[in-house]
Amino acid sequence: MFNQKHTEYFKSHETPFYFYDTQLLKETLSALKKSIPENYIIHYALKANPHPTILKLIKHAGLGADCVSGNEVKRALECGFKNTEIVFAGVGKSDKEINFAIDQSIFCFNVESLQELMVINELAKQKNCITNIAIRINPSVDAYTHKYITTGLEENKFGINPHEFNNLIELLKTLKHIKFKGLHFHIGSQIQNLSAFKELCTRVNEINQWFIQKELEAEHLNLGGGLGINYKEPDNEAIVNFEKYFFVFKTFLKHLPHQKIHFELGRSIVASCGSLISRVLYLKKGINTDFLILDAGMTELLRPALYQAYHKIENISKLNDPIEKKYDVVGPICESSDCFGKSVELPETDRGDLIAIRSAGAYGEVMSSRYNLRDQIDSVFMD
Repeated sequence: MFNQKHTEYFKSHETPFYFYDTQLLKETLSALKKSIPENYIIHYALKANPHPTILKLIKHAGLGADCVSGNEVKRALECGFKNTEIVFAGVGKSDKEINFAIDQSIFCFNVESLQELMVINELAKQKNCITNIAIRINPSVDAYTHKYITTGLEENKFGINPHEFNNLIELLKTLKHIKFKGLHFHIGSQIQNLSAFKELCTRVNEINQWFIQKELEAEHLNLGGGLGINYKEPDNEAIVNFEKYFFVFKTFLKHLPHQKIHFELGRSIVASCGSLISRVLYLKKGINTDFLILDAGMTELLRPALYQAYHKIENISKLNDPIEKKYDVVGPICESSDCFGKSVELPETDRGDLIAIRSAGAYGEVMSSRYNLRDQIDSVFMD
């Protein structure tokens, strides 16, 4: 991905900063659009990256918006998404957030508990209106991913469990200010084993049929997102195989002809186009390893500290130099968890070299913080 022109361009920028390859994002969106089957609708998950420049490109591609906070709903509207293209999920929506979304007449709330149903109904009643809801179901499907980003098991906090279904049906009959529109499922993130999605289809088929038998036909089935990317070799698979992903659902999902199929993709759209660019501040000789100390830390990219996540690390000041040494690549933050990678193979590296931490376009800049009173990180966009 990187070449000498990038390196020369980056030298004029104060580090650390996030770099976004907007041409790659456009190519990814084009590949996604070509792969979408008829009757499938994609909502982009803003939680992956809500930068206005990125959102405007995604809106231009014709995607809807999946939001998990009132401010994400507001950001989506500010960036041109229509209210009828916005879904609002999240296990802990506040009254303020719900009221705002009702006032905007968004497409749908994805509701995660029986009590939330009652709260939305009451707030809609106060406004003398009816608002659309989908029920988020916990399908008890293992996503085979990191435990912190698994969301579809009964032990997780998300969604309504099957043992609550009878109570749910009775409750829906009594609530006059909500309209049942769909069923929503989401089993986790960074899923690369597509058999998890096949298992999800099996459960969705069963649950959808159960609701149909109870005379509750969903207008849409929302299968969530979670499609992973190749963090190990980002240049070999810069754009994920969307066709293979959708083929699983086309093959194994059984639904009524009129039911629309919704997805909430985030990481697979934006992760590959973003990199964290940093400089080497110091080289430090340790007892068992040598350290590269960067000017970026866990305040700029939290995923390695939070999830023990892997990101490919490159010395882009020495693109053509041979790999000669192993370093522990760490940041300046006063935490031992502030480490981007151990025994990272790199060329012989010097103070001032530019380092790229790849595949950081999702859950990177959006999770940055001001811990240690760090400066707010900047963003650079380039075709």
